[in-house]
Amino acid sequence: MIIFPQTIHYQDPKKFLESVEFYAKFKNLTIVAREKKSFEIKKNNYIVIERGKKMRTVSSYGVELRKQNIPIRQTLDIYRSAVSCLIEIYAQIWDELAVITEPKNRFNTAEHLVHTTKKNQARFDFDLRFPKMPSYLRRAAIQHALGSVSSYKTRLGLWKKTDQKGGRPKLVCDNHAIPVFYRDVMYREDTEEKDRVCLKLYDGHDWKWFRVSLSHTDMEYLRKNWAGKKAAAPVLEKRHRKYFLRFSYTEEVPLTKTPVKEQIICSVDLGLNTDAVCTIMRADGTVLGRKFIDFPSEKDRMYRVLGRISRFQRKHGSAQVKSRWAYAKRLNTELGRKIAGAVTGYAEENHVDVIVFEYLEIKGKISGRKKQKLHLWRKRDIQKRCEHQAHRRGMRISRICAWNTSRLAYDGSGTVVRDPGNHSLCTFQNGKRYNCDLSASYNIGARYFIRELLKPIPVTERSLLEAKVPSVKRRISCVYADLRELFSEMEILRVA
Repeated sequence: MIIFPQTIHYQDPKKFLESVEFYAKFKNLTIVAREKKSFEIKKNNYIVIERGKKMRTVSSYGVELRKQNIPIRQTLDIYRSAVSCLIEIYAQIWDELAVITEPKNRFNTAEHLVHTTKKNQARFDFDLRFPKMPSYLRRAAIQHALGSVSSYKTRLGLWKKTDQKGGRPKLVCDNHAIPVFYRDVMYREDTEEKDRVCLKLYDGHDWKWFRVSLSHTDMEYLRKNWAGKKAAAPVLEKRHRKYFLRFSYTEEVPLTKTPVKEQIICSVDLGLNTDAVCTIMRADGTVLGRKFIDFPSEKDRMYRVLGRISRFQRKHGSAQVKSRWAYAKRLNTELGRKIAGAVTGYAEENHVDVIVFEYLEIKGKISGRKKQKLHLWRKRDIQKRCEHQAHRRGMRISRICAWNTSRLAYDGSGTVVRDPGNHSLCTFQNGKRYNCDLSASYNIGARYFIRELLKPIPVTERSLLEAKVPSVKRRISCVYADLRELFSEMEILRVA
């Protein structure tokens, strides 16, 4: 069974959860995504079965170019000028290119318009304006320009169909395109020194080969962790007034296929009080380990920066805090990187099969204070990094509904009452005091196992179990105590 939806969008979160449970009943169902956002929603929330035996992962690492007299800036400027020129050209004659549906034929036609050969006379003077540009770099610029114009025309068409609501889309020619240094023709490894490479750069007059020194620490990291891996052509990038060569590596890693009842999971609650609380759990509810991950010094530094930004805004206005706000975001990103590394490292130590997170439902513009925005961005970044690192280690990632995981006590006693003096603690209905983030972590792991245990069971048997444990009917109210009870009933039913 194959479904081709135009998009995935639910205004009501309950309907969304119902659809996830409904589609999970079909074993041989393929849902095809039309665009990236829908694909991410499906991948993160629906039951995904990877085709084949291995998961392909792509990792990248930026190596800093050491300060030296090389024309990096000139090369970047000439490439971006070439892309801008091509965008203007293709925008003028897009009607001619749009009728060519085959991407390869469209690209060839676009190249013939700007590049002269023995058998072809170009219509435009691109070769005169950018003489001796390497062919691979020229083709990369053409591909970038075609994508930009195609995107603009699509947005313009949609704007016209919607009765011209909102601002008219603009064709941006001043772009931030980044050149790719293709191996052998733009990039070569230096045979004499291991921390040097040869790059083909534009010195203002011609394209020449330059020997470039790279950071020794970064190169040692690549040699230690990525030796023998398949590497793609490096990409030039600029970050914080420094230039880097970003190397990408592709590897295929087999993911674990352990049966649900034999799985060991790491349920993670990304809280406000503690950066992350991890619980190692088995399918019967046995807790094998717990860990509180927190980086207080890093958070204090970031919050001090936010305080300085706030004071600076009151004196000078919001227009002059761009660089300070960028620094705060860099600190936040670094904190997320450390948390993700700690989570995946702890999961690997305990031989975990699946790392379970809450599903972060983020729609539209993020509102709230800057501190809240940073926290939400960090949560999203942590999950993304953990997913990548987990797949590299052969572990899977799963997400569950976040509703009521912190609000309900893990022992089934009902809603909790937060401690007004210490927000990390709460009081259960039976008077028990407990860490609220740890309780939420128990509930996250329990919801994953309840979903996975009930999924393959026939309808009649499932109805019988739901009658004995009524709370598992509504996933948003399931807690750790329900998992223990459900597993016991399943064992009784199996023995009988």
